[in-house]
Parts: sequence; C-alpha cells; structure tokens
Amino acid sequence: MVESKTIDALISGGQATAGPPLGPALGPLGVNVLAIVNKINELTRDYAGMKVPVKIVVDPETKEFEISVGTPTTSALIVSALKIEKGSGTPHEQKVGDLTMSQVVTLAKKKRHELLAKSLKLAAKEVLGSCVSMGVTVEGKDPRVVQKEVNEGLYEALFAEEQ
Repeated sequence: MVESKTIDALISGGQATAGPPLGPALGPLGVNVLAIVNKINELTRDYAGMKVPVKIVVDPETKEFEISVGTPTTSALIVSALKIEKGSGTPHEQKVGDLTMSQVVTLAKKKRHELLAKSLKLAAKEVLGSCVSMGVTVEGKDPRVVQKEVNEGLYEALFAEEQ
C-alpha cells in the first residue's frame, strides 16, 4: 500500500498554473496536473489577488486527489476589503483605510475557524488587532478604542446572531 502524498502551496486566488510550485510537485505523482489546477482555480476564485494556502492530497495508486483551501491571512482580507495595495509602513502615523464594524465582523466570520478565538466577538477583536498593525481605522477610530467598546458591549447587535 502506497502512502498518499500531501503538497502544501500558497497560490494566488484563481491563478494557479501547471508551472511551479504545483507542476514540479504534482508531475512525478502521475496525476492530471491540469485537472488539479482547474479545481484549485475554481475553489479560490473568490480570493482573486490574495495568496491562499492550498493543501493537495494525492493517492499515487488511484491518482485520486483531494483539495482543501485555507483562508487568506487576516491582513490580506483587510487589504481586499479596503481595496488598497498594502498596509501602512508606519501604522502609528499614516492610516491607509477605514473599515466599518460590520466589515470587521464579516472578516472575523471568514477567519473564525482558523483563529484561536472561542467566540465571534473574540475573533473580531483579533481582526481589530491586525488593523492596529496595518494602520487601519475602524469607523474613524483607533482599533484599540473599538476593542474597548466591544468589551463594553457597544456592538452586541453585530454578535447577536451567534448566540
């Protein structure tokens, strides 16, 4: 019995190709590389322009494959939500964008299964933490102020559907 092979790669959403890193890793396994590439592009289409972690498990005997797609990094999701190039190089001085609290909650929901947070509220606070280091304000305020407001129960309605 041959053991299945696992390949981990970071792919630009919807733009996987049969070239490196996938082609050289999959080619020796004798699988249909194009079929795998097409499936990855289909699964990552919603993350266009973002780097997405992808895991491919191949059974070398049957040539069957399974693809699981992770979520882009929190910072990549924030950059995409704001439609900016990148975060601020000097986050304390230069702000690059402003998210609404409902956008923060949406990002927290997308990342929730990969975060350590035990609740949506805590996941949102993790996203707010990423905003701090990227120079992103939330509803015109420093994300740390918004974290305190979350602690004080100001945004309970946004977290209500989880209970």
